[in-house]
Order: sequence, then C-alpha cells, then structure tokens
Amino acid sequence: MSLTLPASPEFGAPVPQPPHLDVLTFLATRRSASAMSLSEPGPSSDEVSDLIRLAARVPDHGKLAPWRFVLLDGPAKIRFAHRLQQLAESRGDQKAVAKLGKLKAPPMGIAVVSSPRDHEIPTWEQQLSAGAVCTTLLYAAQALGYGANWITDWYAYDAEAQAILGLSRTESVAGFIFIGTAEEPPKERERPEIQSLISDWRD
Repeated sequence: MSLTLPASPEFGAPVPQPPHLDVLTFLATRRSASAMSLSEPGPSSDEVSDLIRLAARVPDHGKLAPWRFVLLDGPAKIRFAHRLQQLAESRGDQKAVAKLGKLKAPPMGIAVVSSPRDHEIPTWEQQLSAGAVCTTLLYAAQALGYGANWITDWYAYDAEAQAILGLSRTESVAGFIFIGTAEEPPKERERPEIQSLISDWRD
C-alpha cells in the first residue's frame, strides 16, 4: 500500500493533537490476523522503515529507547527458522518444531528486543515500553492494510533460541510481530466483560 507519512516533528516543535475519530474506529474494530493466514505480499523496505519509526514514538520514561529491532525477512527468516528447527529436532521436540509454522508462514517478521538500560528508571518500566513498541508496531502494520500478529512462543524464551537471534544475557524478546497479507478477514474473538474489570478506589 502506497502511503506518505508526515515527517517526524523537529525537536521542541509544538505537535498539535487534534481528535482522530478514524483512529477510534480502527481501535474499536481492530483484530489480529492468524499468523498462519499471512502470505505475500509483505511490507516493502520503505514501509518497514516507516513502521519502525512509528513504533519508536511510544511512551519511554527517561527517553532511554530500551529496545531494538531485528528484521526477519526473505532468506534470513528462512535461515533463522531452519536454525530453530535444528535446535528443536536435536532435542526430539516435535511439538516445538510444529510451532515454528507461525514463524515460517508470514513473509516477514520483526523481533522487538527488550534491552533494559542500567538506570534509575525501573527495569519493569523499560520492559513496558518495549511492550508498547510491540503494540504500536502491530497497530501500524494493520493501519497500513496488512495483517499482523504478535507472537511469543518457545523461541522467544529459550536461551539457545535467544542466542541464535543474537540477544545478550540482559535482553529478552518482547515479541515477534509477523506481517503479511491476510488470506481472509479475521473473525472476531471473545472479549472480556469490561464492567467486571472496573472498580472504584475506596480508602
């Protein structure tokens, strides 16, 4: 999808925040696509750059940017999946091999890596910012017209799989955002009863 995004505002420039009812409509009907339903075409390199620029505008206490991105596209994604499959097969874990289908099917993925800094800002807040990056990246891809899914599976948490991805000991995977073209519109899923989740604070 061809789309020209506004340039990023200059540092210190006023950034007006008018109502965006179209954004509210999007949020009211947004639905992740099944990773297994995602096929070509995926986003172009320019679109990926735009998506990452948008994702990096999330709340970030201390302005630490405690996250980074690993692109999984084309032959590189195939090699990554093959390395993970070899790892799972070496353990005789066919269930783990089967779960790689969600990684193999989409044309591309972006791993959002939580990279907390040694700082007075609590690590938990820095990890929350990485989660916000995942959410914004997911939403931006969908707003661009692609299907997308936020996945964390065994290869997000397994130490050897993390090493294959290139993580340091202090890093973790906040999520794999898989992006492509959905073969059909996703169906609505069950949602929580909102009123049961709300309470008034009382002292």
